[in-house]
Amino acid sequence: MASPLILTDIEGTTSSISFVKDVLFPYARRELPRFVREHGQEPEVRRWLDQVALESGGLCQDAMIVETLQGWIDEDRKHTALKALQGMVWSAGYANADFTAPLYPDAAAALRRWHADGHALAVYSSGSVPAQKLLFAHTDAGDLTGLFSGWFDTAVGGKREAASYAAIARELDTAPDGILFLSDVVAELDAARDAGLRTTLIDRREDYPQPRTGAAAGGHPRATGFDGVDLAA
Repeated sequence: MASPLILTDIEGTTSSISFVKDVLFPYARRELPRFVREHGQEPEVRRWLDQVALESGGLCQDAMIVETLQGWIDEDRKHTALKALQGMVWSAGYANADFTAPLYPDAAAALRRWHADGHALAVYSSGSVPAQKLLFAHTDAGDLTGLFSGWFDTAVGGKREAASYAAIARELDTAPDGILFLSDVVAELDAARDAGLRTTLIDRREDYPQPRTGAAAGGHPRATGFDGVDLAA
């Protein structure tokens, strides 16, 4: 197919796995107490804090709620309230220029090139859609949000479930075989392939020092960066 729609993962694909683990999560953990002190009575913040309090047995103090949230960060728990509050903290961090989101240079260049060549682009990540948009709005290569026409998180389903990719194809009004999914996780690529999508394993040395070739690639085309992706494969 001449112009596949390109669906990309983020961590380990466009960006280093370490950015979320070593920068974003610690920042949220560190800044949550101050953020809740300063914004805890704002309606959008309060509703998420109250949800955590209710689900945790009726916590009565914000300090206790914050401790619970910090524990969830340490556990890498995927919880809607945590994601929402982390997103608010990260938004402030990006706005204050406390950090920018590093993209692999080949990813930023390829995304711009593919968009200019007429390929539609979309994102599918376990991070929430607001967090995805924040990241791509504040990359070290500039604001790239305008390149993308679709954003998907686990609200559409798990990333290792074929039904999720079928749902994304329907949402994008694109035949599954007209979509090329890029990810560093073989199990995600397996699910996408089961749904009829085309796939490529992004196998970066920075994130995976041991090359995944042969059987380890799961039968998926493999590239060590976006500049090696064959859109016609």
